[in-house]
Amino acid sequence: MLLQEAAARTESLRREIERHNHAYYVLDAPTIPDAEYDKLFRELQALEAAHPQLASADSPTRRVGGKPLPEFAPVRHAVPMLSIRTETDTEPTGARAFDARVRRELGLNDADAAVEYAAELKFDGLAISLRYENGVLVQAATRGDGETGEDVTQNIRTVRRIPLRLEGEGPPALEVRGEVFMSRPDFERYNEKQRALGRATLVNPRNGAAGSIRQLDPAMTAERPLSFYAYGLGESRGWALPATHGGVLDALAAFGLPVCEHRAVVRGADGLIAFHARIREARDALPFDIDGVVYKVNSLALQQQLGFVTREPRWAVAHKYPAEEALTTVEAIEVQVGRTGAITPVARLAPVFVGGVTVTNATLHNEGEARRKDVRIGDTVVVRRAGDVIPEVVSVVLERRPMKDLVEALHGPWELLKEYPTCPVCHSTIEKPEDEAIARCTGGLFCPAQRKQALLHFASRRAMDIEGLGDKLVEQLVDNAIVKTPADLYKLGLLAMVNLERMAEKSATNILAAIEKSKTTTLARFIFALGIRNVGEATAKDLARHFGNLDALMAADIDRLQQVPDVGPVVAASIARFFAEPHNVEVIEQLRAAGVNWPEGEPSAVANSPIAGKTFVLTGTLPTLTRDEAKDMIEALGGKVAGSVSKKTDYVVAGAEAGSKLDKAQALGVSILDERQFRELVKT
Repeated sequence: MLLQEAAARTESLRREIERHNHAYYVLDAPTIPDAEYDKLFRELQALEAAHPQLASADSPTRRVGGKPLPEFAPVRHAVPMLSIRTETDTEPTGARAFDARVRRELGLNDADAAVEYAAELKFDGLAISLRYENGVLVQAATRGDGETGEDVTQNIRTVRRIPLRLEGEGPPALEVRGEVFMSRPDFERYNEKQRALGRATLVNPRNGAAGSIRQLDPAMTAERPLSFYAYGLGESRGWALPATHGGVLDALAAFGLPVCEHRAVVRGADGLIAFHARIREARDALPFDIDGVVYKVNSLALQQQLGFVTREPRWAVAHKYPAEEALTTVEAIEVQVGRTGAITPVARLAPVFVGGVTVTNATLHNEGEARRKDVRIGDTVVVRRAGDVIPEVVSVVLERRPMKDLVEALHGPWELLKEYPTCPVCHSTIEKPEDEAIARCTGGLFCPAQRKQALLHFASRRAMDIEGLGDKLVEQLVDNAIVKTPADLYKLGLLAMVNLERMAEKSATNILAAIEKSKTTTLARFIFALGIRNVGEATAKDLARHFGNLDALMAADIDRLQQVPDVGPVVAASIARFFAEPHNVEVIEQLRAAGVNWPEGEPSAVANSPIAGKTFVLTGTLPTLTRDEAKDMIEALGGKVAGSVSKKTDYVVAGAEAGSKLDKAQALGVSILDERQFRELVKT
């Protein structure tokens, strides 16, 4: 390719790629598939490699990171990056105090009109100044001491939300001030990936953003999922400034810079208070952290008139919310048992006021997280509480660990199974498979902490199918200590039922009839109803077919269990542990004594079945059978039902309005049956 042609193609590719970057990272509206984007990017890399003279500071290829730096060079800000005053009064009076100061400085009295303000979010990240010359990003610097910052241009180029070239005609010089931050979802995904690779994780989004920008190796910064919002200006030359701060933000957005949508122009103290309250309500739903909002006099002329005091603008203030993080000490580490038996370690804390309430407990999530953070009794820790979110221990302040050697000797790393070999609620065994993060109580049918969940599962449609036994009724039965285990359902009388809140005699009679009806079931349904971990509906049917009776299943060891189709070591271990727990066996015997029964020898139906081991896919609407009824018929005869068609599919049962599954079956040559042919096959 001739140099002239290469130059034209290179420029075209750069603009197209940046257009796609803006759509993906700023507008959250991708315009092309990733594969197409990668193809364009590789073509640009090849052209720049073949023609080094075409290299440009605004090329998207510069985003992947340059060579590591020995140190950051100092950058003197043309216009100082000053901090703004913080209003620590988190109540409406804080906004009123700011408005009163502004009005007093402007010489306004009660009869004068309300001051117009621009209200926006106070991001919790790292302040950055971006310098564009003739529309091209030429330098990026941190705030530093306000007068001099550090040159972090290479690192900032890796942040894909920041345009390397402004849209339209950029002025000769434009310094854009803004915040680099990391969203909570990106932070969690990054840490999850790091944990999977056995690498160090980030402490919190703010530290993650600040630490990423100050990496001497830009390639490391490029790996971090950073974001950016513009919120103001430094130096500008050759550009007609808008009359208001709100107009400045609109102009920056028109240049292709990301500007947060959560902003407003309001009038007077009442407008500020309403904005503060609205953002407080929305705060927990935001995908990034904020610690308050910022109010600025909207008129740039009035900003100039108000000026500065002790290096802080009189025309702006940060109005905070109650702190979401605080320091306290760990007095003990205990565990809580969840509805599904999950064991969660909890730090008992010296009381601390955080997030608007006094906190005395904080979750440690699971043993792995507790050990990763190395939380020990006596430690000083950072506790976080955001809105209604459960307080959590974020990190340990290691330099404050008292008498470090003594703490290590007395306490050492916290070990769940060492501290709690049995459930603190029901004293059943606690299990924690090596490949799982969560430890669980094995007393599912007996454990008081799991009663509601166990009963709801037991009564569900695909289990014992007790119609009318829903969330609210189960809650009343458990909270009033009427039902403690599933066996107690079969002891319920009419009097106990009608005494429940909002329970009419007719409704109570119907529910008792449904409970009585459920006594006659199938072994597969009963096994599924027990709620054994890792045993779903299909596995329950496999177990019922293989063993034929419950006693044989309960007596089976792990080796025998693994002889069942599709039962591996993890599932086999879960089943063995469940039946090894005396509490669970006791509840099962109580259920049998209450009259719960099923036909024995269920595998016989499968012995001569023409579809045993065959795989079916159901699609469309059948004339007389529901999807569940067809599925039951197949599984009762040893067949399996899959969700998608593949080369391993033996039959597709197709009804009216069959879609793509039918098309794929025809393409693969899979046998297709209508309902009549299906019934003929299963002989029903």
